[in-house]
Amino acid sequence: MRFRNLVLSLLFIVLWASSSAAQTEPGQSAIKRGNKKFDSQQYEAAIKEYRQVPEGSDLSYSQALYNIGVCNYELWHTDEAITFYKKAIAARSGRYPKAWYSLAVALEDEGRTAEASEAYREVLNFRDAVYVAAAHYRLGLLAALAGDDVAATKLFTQAIVSSNDLFPASHNNLGVMLARAGRLNEADQEFQKALEQSDGKLDEATHNHRLCRALINASESAEIASLRLVAAETGRRLLK
Repeated sequence: MRFRNLVLSLLFIVLWASSSAAQTEPGQSAIKRGNKKFDSQQYEAAIKEYRQVPEGSDLSYSQALYNIGVCNYELWHTDEAITFYKKAIAARSGRYPKAWYSLAVALEDEGRTAEASEAYREVLNFRDAVYVAAAHYRLGLLAALAGDDVAATKLFTQAIVSSNDLFPASHNNLGVMLARAGRLNEADQEFQKALEQSDGKLDEATHNHRLCRALINASESAEIASLRLVAAETGRRLLK
């Protein structure tokens, strides 16, 4: 299943902030030109610019490879995106959490869930809180969809911890897992947190909160299957 709706801008093309960096790092002018093309959704033209970055040991080359992967992903050339994400990772000797995460998303899009899970777990080896939280979240969703509610509960909880408790979608999904386990009061607390953190804009949390309150009041659990997981937490559009 392709997740096009952007909810969390986790994948992005890095623009180097300082002009001095652009002057000292080979290939930065090509990356800047490519980013301008990318911003106007001229993905093929952007790829041509990124290909101008010379192969080398500095960060510009691995960044260019990653950006080519991003453009291919936007063009729905997911297999090509996967290839370039892997090249970018190799160019940094595996130390590229953003590229690992992007690779995992692309693999998941292609239904290669086992490989996606491995890539998400590679992200967990780094200290980048944003990507670590997102990787825990995606692993939790994969576990939930596979029917492993125990593992999903732990992973959604870890996502919340890694995000410093700023992850409404994970609160919602944790609530779903707790409700399935019959822990309705705890589940309702998670749905409320999801609503608070999303300013009431997370439709799934709104639905789940109402249903959970009804179930608590009725002391019934027959409609727990109607609770909704939030799945579209990442999207194809990669932003700065």
